[in-house]
Amino acid sequence: MLVAGYAVSSYGTFLNMVALNLFVYATTGRALAMGLFMAVRLASGFVAGLTAGGLLARFPAKSIMLWTNSAQAAVMLLLIVAPDGLRTAALTAVSVVTGACGTLFTVSLRSSIPEMVGADRRAWANSLSITGRSLAMVAGFASAGVVVSLAGYTAAFVVDMATFVVCAVTVALLPVAADRGGRDASPDSEGDSGERTEEGPAGRPAGGAAARGRTGRRRTPVAFLAQAAAPGLGLMVALRGVDAFGSSSHNAALPVYSSSLDAADPAVFVSAFWCLWALGNIAAQQVIQRYTRRAGRTVGALGFGYGTILMSSAFILAFASFPHAATAVIALVAGAADGLTEVSYTSHLQTLPSVLRGHVFGLSATVENLGFGVGMILVAAALDGHSPLTVVAWSHGAAVLVALAYVLRVARPREAGVRAPGGRRATGRKEAGDSVERGGGG
Repeated sequence: MLVAGYAVSSYGTFLNMVALNLFVYATTGRALAMGLFMAVRLASGFVAGLTAGGLLARFPAKSIMLWTNSAQAAVMLLLIVAPDGLRTAALTAVSVVTGACGTLFTVSLRSSIPEMVGADRRAWANSLSITGRSLAMVAGFASAGVVVSLAGYTAAFVVDMATFVVCAVTVALLPVAADRGGRDASPDSEGDSGERTEEGPAGRPAGGAAARGRTGRRRTPVAFLAQAAAPGLGLMVALRGVDAFGSSSHNAALPVYSSSLDAADPAVFVSAFWCLWALGNIAAQQVIQRYTRRAGRTVGALGFGYGTILMSSAFILAFASFPHAATAVIALVAGAADGLTEVSYTSHLQTLPSVLRGHVFGLSATVENLGFGVGMILVAAALDGHSPLTVVAWSHGAAVLVALAYVLRVARPREAGVRAPGGRRATGRKEAGDSVERGGGG
């Protein structure tokens, strides 16, 4: 039920990504305004990521998901009824609210999935939600032009408002206990606290550090304490930020590259590429769901590193002027690898105790928004003097290098556990490697 509501609201979001940008340009008559609109939205998401952990420690995730959808529906209504003289102010409000609430909803959803379905089914739930979002992406992008051209901007905004209302209703009907993100729960009582990172148990050290961060004289951010307690987690979040930086390059370069292929109708290549990407993503989710059901374990932390390498390499090849048939296969591979990284990354962070989980997901959202926002600025400037292939190769090449460092960092404790002689320390390493295969770890 929640995935259905999430998919509906995602459809509205992707529909509005097209409709709002066109509306901003039609209202202001300036291309710079579109960039400022996106910048405000990303900045709002950045700030929301910093506050998400604290909000989840004080309010139930269900309440946050409900009110973020309600707020987005309300601000879309404000845009619909705003007179011409207040359209710019209404657009600014839409940019701030959708950026902040979108981040808060995503963090709340991801951090609460283990409590909803159980720790052993989190990979299945993550895969299902990503499948719904990918289907919504295809439908949203494919129908945006039709809705705007035939029904107009107001109709598109009404549809978007309705999708947020539908998602809010599904959240309200969820049979989920109204906890406060584990604020009052002991880390040792969490369902996933017994899982281990590569360096040891994920629950006790991190939970104890978090408690000291809350009650001690010096309030250290909980997300950073979690990374200190689970070595390797900081590199994982950093890789996610570099991955977002790389994503900004192909998002900015696709229209430029498509125009060089077909100046008369550049939208054809962009639409076809993203549809194939989404199909590859959906196919990967089906494989992941079957794998976790049969094997009884997730793809593990290493899947995130390998998936990032494959995904970034595929995006580089997509701009190498191969024949259309080869580019279609590359787009499918890029989507499948992106789906793998999304599930493995999200499932991995969900092994943290709930007292830490919201803070780490919030930090992750902040890093991703920062990487994508900075990337859009730098990439846009670089595309003025360099080819799309060069820009994408440099950006995604950086992601490949960081991913290789991450893979070496994660694989080393596993290999040490296998090769080490008998003894207490070797056993601990071996268990750590096994937990990474089950989706636990740091």
